[in-house]
Amino acid sequence: MGNKVVTFTEQQLEDYQDCTFFTRKEILRVFKRFREVNPELVPKRMTENQAHTIVVPVEEIEKLPELKENPFKRRICEVFSHDGSGNLTFEDFLDMMSVFSEAAPRDIKAWYAFRIYDLDDDMFIGREDLLEATRLLTKGELHPHERDEIVASVLDEADVDGDGRLSFMDFEHVVVRAPDFLSTFHIRI
Repeated sequence: MGNKVVTFTEQQLEDYQDCTFFTRKEILRVFKRFREVNPELVPKRMTENQAHTIVVPVEEIEKLPELKENPFKRRICEVFSHDGSGNLTFEDFLDMMSVFSEAAPRDIKAWYAFRIYDLDDDMFIGREDLLEATRLLTKGELHPHERDEIVASVLDEADVDGDGRLSFMDFEHVVVRAPDFLSTFHIRI
């Protein structure tokens, strides 16, 4: 009993609970997953400073079973990393896992899904974003004209204001009508 390693202070755990959709127990489970990625780099006991200064390289995060088969694994890491590099601190990792948790609301999930598909970070999902997303999803197996047809169909269906790109409102409108969105935008801890 006296040998128990205290990973975070009570205040840190309270703060993490306040800004995630996790319980204390889930936060500690997420930390365990983060530490398993690189146990030599991530200490068992994190000081307040280390939670946002120790950075695990994106190449190691991408090897997690939950991400390794996802064609957007690099982009997911980039969206959640504090500097856009894809390298994650514990706090970045906790944010990512929180958004992908069952408890995260649809609007939060929709915002991050939009950010992931907005590959050029211009706050719109444009034709080039959709072409690249289609290429990633089909592992490059479609001919360019087939990808063009898919992109034209998506824009025709979802581009409410007809400007040739999807705003967050356009994207959210589609996501609300997708019954499987919540179950697919999910990582179990």
